[in-house]
Amino acid sequence: MFPSVMPTYARADLAFEKGEGVYLFAADGRRYLDFASGVAVNALGHCHPRLVAALKTQADKLWHCSNLYRVPLQEKVAGRLCRHSFADTVFFCNSGAEAMEGVIKLMRKYHSHAGNPERWRVVVAEGAFHGRTLATLAAGGQEKHLKGFGPVMDGFDRVAFGNLDEMRRAIGPATAGILIEPVQGEGGVRAASPDYLRALRAIADEFGVLLAFDEVQTGNGRTGKLFAHEWAGITPDVLGTAKGLGGGFPLGAVLASEKAAAGMTAGTHGSTFGGNPLAMAVADAVLDELLSDGFLDHVQRMAEMLATAMDDLARRHPTIIEDRRGTGLLRGFKTRPLNGEVVEALAADGLLTVGAGDNVVRLVPPLVIEAAHIREAVEIMDRRFTSLAS
Repeated sequence: MFPSVMPTYARADLAFEKGEGVYLFAADGRRYLDFASGVAVNALGHCHPRLVAALKTQADKLWHCSNLYRVPLQEKVAGRLCRHSFADTVFFCNSGAEAMEGVIKLMRKYHSHAGNPERWRVVVAEGAFHGRTLATLAAGGQEKHLKGFGPVMDGFDRVAFGNLDEMRRAIGPATAGILIEPVQGEGGVRAASPDYLRALRAIADEFGVLLAFDEVQTGNGRTGKLFAHEWAGITPDVLGTAKGLGGGFPLGAVLASEKAAAGMTAGTHGSTFGGNPLAMAVADAVLDELLSDGFLDHVQRMAEMLATAMDDLARRHPTIIEDRRGTGLLRGFKTRPLNGEVVEALAADGLLTVGAGDNVVRLVPPLVIEAAHIREAVEIMDRRFTSLAS
């Protein structure tokens, strides 16, 4: 009998009934240390008191009124994002894929609005993942995601991640922009160097195209800055973000400069649910935490501790760990056993992790982890890696 829930996921046989801080609790009462964070979504852990209070308070006032009217909380959250980023304007949606669709549309619209409608193609990187819609699947270009969904949407030119010579050669008269993840999360936790990102900014300026970043996973404090590109000291023209921005509530956003968004006038884009009062109340509370004194410093300290621990694990378990990657609290091990086997073994010992491309086990803990949580995770990994090696 076909299942009532469409079987599009290879789900682990685990069901959780509550979460508290950095832990999830299964229906049988067992506790799991969550270094998956709902795939980098639960930036503040589970049931953070500030987020719970904000959602409950707003739920008693107004859930939805549509974007036919002003939504004051949208204006407030957008203003905060603009003040703390490169952006002059923000569009709210419901997910990372929607955010990246908006980014792609904006890049095309920018050139059409400027009188150059022939400029509509986007240069993207091999190994990228930008979402599951037809356009974002085409931008990612991975066969395992595209297979069976008919002709691939045109408009994307692919180059090797990190290769500037290929990037320059790919830009032509039809190019509208460059789209890159500062860290390829799904693609194997491969981090772009600051020099590479700075060079992309220079190339975009030289050729008169837009520079777009996919910060769906790397944004909202994940790397120790509000957005990962800040480490390179440059700004994009537009970026898409989601995941941690809602702290678990569905929310995505397109951030853009005034120049880049000039063509995005009334009627050019929209979302029925995007930026609804519930989502905005939660996002406002998330920003209260992310922007509070010392929060991002704490993320950086925990990231350094985790990186050091991963280096030590790699030295102790060379038959299991081939490479370690990432930045901030977005880290990964490339393993010699199949990463699914490693993820399953860690979960059996109470540690939740996430698989990624290139046989990588991804570690994306809540940003509120403490040193004790890292030590606990390391003890589990050390124990399981020893077992796997025997």
